[in-house]
Amino acid sequence: MNNFIEQIEQKQIKKEIPKFRQGDTVEIKIWVVEGSKKRIQSFEGIVIAIRNRGLQSAFTVRKVSNGEGVERVFQTHSPIIDSITIIRYGLVRRSKLYYLRKLSGKAARIKERLNYK
Repeated sequence: MNNFIEQIEQKQIKKEIPKFRQGDTVEIKIWVVEGSKKRIQSFEGIVIAIRNRGLQSAFTVRKVSNGEGVERVFQTHSPIIDSITIIRYGLVRRSKLYYLRKLSGKAARIKERLNYK
């Protein structure tokens, strides 16, 4: 039974996901269905958490929109994700950046990682 489940999961795992880390600024383009129309919507923000669990992997992205903090959790291998683009590499020393929720303005900035690999 487990072998059968693993085979199905391997078929659904996306291969073209870029390597990003916590603190990186990413742009996620997702498919949005409104009635009979289908369009791509962009969500750009800082990755504050990554959860690696195979097919159930997820990551949380935070952005500030009109002075209000917005967080969204994306399933890494979801079919609604069209593309993930890394805009800026961040330099952080934590795996979960939940402390950014309390900060605002210039205090919420993250240093740029220049020697990325």
